[in-house]
Amino acid sequence: MSDRENMVDARTAPSGSTAPAWWLVFTRELTDLWIGGKALYLVIAYSILLGIISYVVASSSELSLIPPKEMVFEMLKVSIAAGGIICLIIGADTISGERERATLEGLLLTPTSRRQIVAGKFLAAVSAWPACLAVTIPFWAVLAQGDEAFRQCVLWGAILGSLLAPALTGVGMLVSLWSNTNKTSFFVSLGVYLLLLAPAQLPGRAQTGAMGALLQAVNPIAATTHFLARLIVNNRSLEESWRWLASPALFCTLSLGLLFLFAKAGLRLEGDIAGIMRPKWGRALGLFVCACLIFPLSPTPAMAAQVEKSSRPELPLQVAIDLDYTVVRAGEKVEFNTVVTNNGMEESAPVILAMNIINLSATGEVVDPEDWSPQRTQYLPSLAPGKSATHSWRINAILDGDFMVYLVAIPSPDGREATSQPVASSGIHLTVTPFTRLNPGGVVPYAVGIPLVLVLGMALVFRHRRRSIDTGGS
Repeated sequence: MSDRENMVDARTAPSGSTAPAWWLVFTRELTDLWIGGKALYLVIAYSILLGIISYVVASSSELSLIPPKEMVFEMLKVSIAAGGIICLIIGADTISGERERATLEGLLLTPTSRRQIVAGKFLAAVSAWPACLAVTIPFWAVLAQGDEAFRQCVLWGAILGSLLAPALTGVGMLVSLWSNTNKTSFFVSLGVYLLLLAPAQLPGRAQTGAMGALLQAVNPIAATTHFLARLIVNNRSLEESWRWLASPALFCTLSLGLLFLFAKAGLRLEGDIAGIMRPKWGRALGLFVCACLIFPLSPTPAMAAQVEKSSRPELPLQVAIDLDYTVVRAGEKVEFNTVVTNNGMEESAPVILAMNIINLSATGEVVDPEDWSPQRTQYLPSLAPGKSATHSWRINAILDGDFMVYLVAIPSPDGREATSQPVASSGIHLTVTPFTRLNPGGVVPYAVGIPLVLVLGMALVFRHRRRSIDTGGS
């Protein structure tokens, strides 16, 4: 028999086992992916990419100035994005690949439901994510340099990756159900992924306002990035950030729900990409798109409210800092507290606290506060007469030199045409000594060793497969 007939015969041969059909499909697909080498190729390419990025970060004097917390966060974003796209590619090949290889007919002849076939293929395709996570953890550990962010990355990287990877696998398989060729399936799947990825790459100003906030909240990739940034970099609590988990969870539920809803109708010998766009589905999709466009443009209460001028007088405020002078190394963090006191006789307006950092050297580099602190602005409600409010701040020392850190308390103006008098605090004289950058030699064993171990494992797998074929196995 030809190789194609052998493959169909191997898939349709009875196993003599009482295992459920989805488990048999899962084990065979898992063998094809990992013993056949398709998943191994992708994971090895992924490990090489991580090794190159890690070595560049460690060896570049400019990039090595990034604090470990932010460095690990950036690697976490790369890991989730790359692991998701690997699962998407594998999922996009599951059904359309069977059609191209003419092996789908034998699979459909098996006495089992089509949803069980899809379930087995889905579980095999999503197996690439745990492998990617296992490859990534050593890189996180070496770049974290003992920072507490490593544990957060492992925990939340595993949780959010386990939401996005199955969701993207479901998207790839859903497209593959309706595609006759792998070319169509890959192009459509990658197009959907780029549509999800694009809003997360918009500049900061484009992510503000009603439309920007809606895009950030609805887009699962952008919501995941925002959640991780708040939790790992900005030190926000889970109670403040858990709402950003709604979009990835809903995306995963919707993707898998649609996959198994269309599994019975879509798993056929011929794909029908236009079948999903029947008139009733087209009308529903059109109404949904119109609603998405109209909703952000409708006036919100904040946009429609008319600000009334108040006759409330300006009241004196005082800002005190519990730190005057400190010396740290570049890459270390500085923590301090501020106390805002209302010394007036009446209740104050809401107050905005803004932190600024300036370089005391006229020839030094200009400081970008966004790189130094994850939280440059804090807000507090009105203060009663004689009352005080305490706020905590954190600075990541990026550049070496002498700097001045100070806070400004700005009472909220009474209206659009009104202004207010800012109140400045005393300054913190911050001396930052030179930074000892991350040792590239510590990264090299991981950057080179992990891909070599994977290549060696792939060679052993191929050798075992060749011996099995030579002895008459499948």
